[in-house]
Amino acid sequence: MEAKEAFFAAVKEGDLARVKELLDADASLAQARGATGETPVLLSIFHGRREIRDFLLARGIELDVFEAAAAGNLGRVTQWIAQDASLVNAFSPQGFPALALAAFCGHLAIVNFLLGQGADVNAVARNTSGYTALTGAVTSGQVEISAALLAAGAKANYRYAQGYSPLHSAAASGNARLVTMLLERGADPAARMDDGKTPLSLAESKGHQEVAALLKQRSAKT
Repeated sequence: MEAKEAFFAAVKEGDLARVKELLDADASLAQARGATGETPVLLSIFHGRREIRDFLLARGIELDVFEAAAAGNLGRVTQWIAQDASLVNAFSPQGFPALALAAFCGHLAIVNFLLGQGADVNAVARNTSGYTALTGAVTSGQVEISAALLAAGAKANYRYAQGYSPLHSAAASGNARLVTMLLERGADPAARMDDGKTPLSLAESKGHQEVAALLKQRSAKT
């Protein structure tokens, strides 16, 4: 296995000792890019390898705007946007805008900053996920960030991947606060996925009784 492949595998597996060993042998690996353009920092974040992420950041890696947004480095995001305002609505090599990365990773201050700089709240990822910032926030259970995005005009009834909506995602995860918020913002409780599943049927199938009750109550009023 080549050094880069071994390094990326170690990052994904959370093997900190191996990551250290490989970086000590070749410091340039910290700036390597994967097959779809992913960086070690983003890879560690996407795979939930916080120890690896923190180690890489401690090595003083110069973050691009997407890495900074995902890692929660508001100062670095601010610097990048000051240098090039077009980055507000640019897409990472994996097809995600910085706003979506910050939203998914739970960085409210960066979300608010990017919205204030004119980020498109409904920008759709240029990859197979079809994610927007809102779908990313809902998927990772970010209540405050979801509220900020909805207040900025995020589409509560946006549909993606097999007909999922943000409400389907919130219902499937059993997040009553998100379900309530989305319903208040006009999310359709009767929306059906491609296979016919509704938010209610998803909540019931996963045993989320509180969420199921909320959806039944709302459906009875419509």
